[in-house]
Amino acid sequence: MDDASAVPATFPLVVGVVHLPPLPGSARGGAAPGLGALLDLVRRDAGAYAVGGVDGLIVENFGDVPFPRGAAAPHTIAAMTRAVAAAVEETGLPVGVNVLRNDVLGAVSIAAATGARFVRANVYVGVAVTDQGLIEGRAEDVQALIRRLGAPVSVWADVDVKHAAPLAARPLGDLAEDAVARGLAGAVIVTGRATGQPVNDADLAAVAAAVPGTPVYVGSGATRDRAAQLLAAGRATGLIVGSAAKVDGVVGNPVDGERVRALVRAAMEAVGDRR
Repeated sequence: MDDASAVPATFPLVVGVVHLPPLPGSARGGAAPGLGALLDLVRRDAGAYAVGGVDGLIVENFGDVPFPRGAAAPHTIAAMTRAVAAAVEETGLPVGVNVLRNDVLGAVSIAAATGARFVRANVYVGVAVTDQGLIEGRAEDVQALIRRLGAPVSVWADVDVKHAAPLAARPLGDLAEDAVARGLAGAVIVTGRATGQPVNDADLAAVAAAVPGTPVYVGSGATRDRAAQLLAAGRATGLIVGSAAKVDGVVGNPVDGERVRALVRAAMEAVGDRR
């Protein structure tokens, strides 16, 4: 599989984040029999995003803090497989998977089993200093697994991901080029310093200029008011929205359908006939 074959023909404009509550077996999670109620929450939020007009979803185990540095536990993969399957079945939208902190192999496995279309890799190439310690990218292993599974899964790679810093300082454009040209990422993501924090405009412009023809997503801090600025002049392909789509803008709250509609409307107005 080459770097283009897993890329969907049309990339989503607005991707809604389904933040999972603590999963069974995590530090704050309940017992496994409670998974049914958790899946109801997944369907509720996924459905609200779909009704609000988003083009895609991404499911992540946001509530599982503290996150492991390496592979997620088997019970986490099992619960997330069911959660992702619920989102796919509820909406029919393209769905992505993010297994925190950086189990991209686990995410690819979930995607292949559920029909999800893409995975998010917080650290895909290079090495990052994170609150979990040093995390190394494993692009070769990820692409090898995608090939073995024969799954049409695209990798969306973070560039200088939030809650982290590169081990060695390098221009963002160089990091983006490595993710795409050497790691075969299908899209790249630019974030602010933390969840919900705005992206630096200069960072976004630098990444977009470094990887022309590759979709670039804003991965944090996207709001209705900033949509036009972020999507202006084709710098960003689309927005990944989480906190701004929740009731009162609080990440742990349910998805607010009116907020979603306002975000989608602002994004569509910003791109005009580019959509």
